Amino acid sequence: MGSGEASYYGRELAGNPTASGEIFDPARLTAAHRTLPLGSRVRVTNASNGEDVVVRINDRGPFHGDRVIDLSLAAARTIGLFRTGTARVSLALLLD
Repeated sequence: MGSGEASYYGRELAGNPTASGEIFDPARLTAAHRTLPLGSRVRVTNASNGEDVVVRINDRGPFHGDRVIDLSLAAARTIGLFRTGTARVSLALLLD
């Protein structure tokens, strides 16, 4: 699917509804993407360390700069993005 800059959103949005209607939980492996269908599963790989995580798209965004995906706090921690705040990632759509 390509690559680009990823960021994360954390506890400040916990409890708010997402575009899918579910309540955002920073402890779940979810993400926001501008165009992918809600419910899509995407493998996100951190280019700097090779760590990856599978997330489910449940929200729209990111709306900051030219970032390609916003990860939940749990997903960001899984791939080592939490400390840096942003990272270059590659995205792969998983088909069921």
